[in-house]
Amino acid sequence: MSSAIEASGLVKTYGNVRALDGLDLEVGEEVHGFLGPNGAGKTTTIRILTGLLKPDQGKARIFGRDAAGGSGVRTDVGYMPELPSFPGHLTGRELLDIYGRLYGVEKDDRETQTAELLNLVGLEDSGDRRVSGYSKGMQQRLGVAQSLLGDPDLVIMDEPTAGLDPEGRAEVREVVKRVGKKGSAVFLSSHLLEEVEKVCTHVTIIHRGRGIVSGPVEEVSQRVSEREEIVAEVDELSEKIVSSVERIPQVKRVDVDGNELTVLTEIGSDIRREVSRAVFEAGGIIIGMGRKKKSLEDVFLEFTRGKGGENE
Repeated sequence: MSSAIEASGLVKTYGNVRALDGLDLEVGEEVHGFLGPNGAGKTTTIRILTGLLKPDQGKARIFGRDAAGGSGVRTDVGYMPELPSFPGHLTGRELLDIYGRLYGVEKDDRETQTAELLNLVGLEDSGDRRVSGYSKGMQQRLGVAQSLLGDPDLVIMDEPTAGLDPEGRAEVREVVKRVGKKGSAVFLSSHLLEEVEKVCTHVTIIHRGRGIVSGPVEEVSQRVSEREEIVAEVDELSEKIVSSVERIPQVKRVDVDGNELTVLTEIGSDIRREVSRAVFEAGGIIIGMGRKKKSLEDVFLEFTRGKGGENE
């Protein structure tokens, strides 16, 4: 099967503003985060992928077919817009039934899918309540359910946790994980690094309309710089201890914050034993020590501040 999403050289300009500047993108059968600051071009990209906009230049394909190819392509795609707004007088079950009709789902299948989807998003006990009585988190989960009607092979979500409190974000995160396990490819746009890191297996970071890095989350985190960090808390920190640690051959730099040492070392160098020995020989006592993984936030900040290179 072709990649779920393939885009090459996408350009879109609004007046004097270039929202997309030659964006390349590839998404397989995975939960793929589309990450970037507000104004980076994420929503413009999604509108092109869903056929709501045409690019000025470049091509976008869904499972090998032109994204602007009409209903034949769109039946394979479920879409959840940012902050979906639903008629409050309908119940959740009625709303899904109406959307199912719009998608051409037969009556028996609509009833079956509605029940299954309400269960999937945790609204099985609220399906007969009016949407006006739903919390924001419940409405977001209902938005996820409507995007899954017709069993699409690709689900595109634009900021699915926007405007939610921590509890609501956690609810939607769990639903997105279930969707991924269900077998659909998921393309999830967000400016919240924490959400992407907790949900996605792959990520593309976009900045000023261009993709600057893309790949599995773990690999993207490691590509920023060839170093790892060891954090050690010392009972009483002294200059002698710092100097002793700095003399370890694999150490690139030592940062000090109170009684805490952050030791920057080469990728793949687990020198905790050497650090422990150096601290002890300098008269110190280690209270706690561990290796620190680079977070997606570190990656994001380094690339968008211009410390990283172009996408390879």
